[in-house]
Amino acid sequence: MKIMRKIIEIDDERCNGCGNCVIACAEGAIVIIDGKAKVIADKYCDGLGACIGDCPEDALKIIEREADDFDEAAVEVLLKTQGKKETGPAACGCPSTTLQTFPTADKESSCACANTPTRHVSGGKSSLGHWPVQIKLIPAGAPFLKNADLVIAADCVPVAYPTFHADFLEGNAVMIGCPKFDNAEEYVEKLAQVFKTSGIHTITCVVMEVPCCSAMPVIVKKALAKSGVDIPFKEVVVSSRGEILR
Repeated sequence: MKIMRKIIEIDDERCNGCGNCVIACAEGAIVIIDGKAKVIADKYCDGLGACIGDCPEDALKIIEREADDFDEAAVEVLLKTQGKKETGPAACGCPSTTLQTFPTADKESSCACANTPTRHVSGGKSSLGHWPVQIKLIPAGAPFLKNADLVIAADCVPVAYPTFHADFLEGNAVMIGCPKFDNAEEYVEKLAQVFKTSGIHTITCVVMEVPCCSAMPVIVKKALAKSGVDIPFKEVVVSSRGEILR
């Protein structure tokens, strides 16, 4: 039924397709189509405007017009449908969540537990073999996780540890996140699915010495228990000055 109500309007000329509004829309009402943000259907938009502040081009605004009433049940179905699309680009259409794999050099011998870096990556090139890297953005069925040696790192580690690529990343898949600011239970659920379905060979959990980081190994162990899979697990702790403590 159509009623007069507030709803989001998107200016095609201003929109640059960055996808910020897609991420900000909790109802999944916005997608990127042909490089522009679009509202899938009026019934999915609650008209509250949570997406407006995330637009760098001021392309979104709230207007009042005749539109289908907001349908919470339809939104719930939509979100479940989007959540199932885990083997390709994320359903939201955000460019940052498009799955990619990159060619990298063969894995060379290195020791993740050494007190000093084993070597520098030749020519300063990246050893990252895939995208995305955030735990929240990687689908459990991502192809680059299949039969991988997996590094799960607190997102401060690559900043503090000078040769993260050479000593931890090369030849491995990586998932990073912040156990303090992100949802720990979401991490447990996501990682449990990864462990259960991806045939992970080994897990190396790399965290900082700060107290908030201590939650990450706990999260990984809970996910392992929930998955029911036995995977060799190793924890590495890095100091704020970039030294491996244990």
